[in-house]
Amino acid sequence: MYQNILVAFDGSSSSKLALKEAVSFATLTKGVVHPIYVLDKTPLFSYAGHYDPLTLVEALRKDGESLLEEAQQTCAAAGVPCHPELVESNDPSDDVANVILRHAEQIHTDLLVMGTHGRRGVRRLVIGSVAERALRFSRCPVLLIREEGKQEASTV
Repeated sequence: MYQNILVAFDGSSSSKLALKEAVSFATLTKGVVHPIYVLDKTPLFSYAGHYDPLTLVEALRKDGESLLEEAQQTCAAAGVPCHPELVESNDPSDDVANVILRHAEQIHTDLLVMGTHGRRGVRRLVIGSVAERALRFSRCPVLLIREEGKQEASTV
């Protein structure tokens, strides 16, 4: 059934809930959890005149590696095999959803689990939604986990 479970993990409360759900599935199916942290470098270089982008990328890599270590510990505590990976965008046209979906195809993902912040209305239109884009273009089943207690009024 779901042997390769990819979970997008950024350390947010919704991604922690997604990891927890992915671990639950993996426990039931004796599957492997693949937490990924996406380092989106494309917007960083457009502001390169104000700071050293390479220093910032290194700091972001350290943050991502720290979060992936946290994900690995969560999986280990449940006795679930885990293969964490930090994945970076390279193409200026890349976005986080594209990077996640490309990685999902590379590892032959059976289930993609993602947290969602549950934005609605104008905020969603302006900000966009990584989860929505991944859901729309994924070739495998997607499980979206909404942040607990998050009730946002719809604004138009």
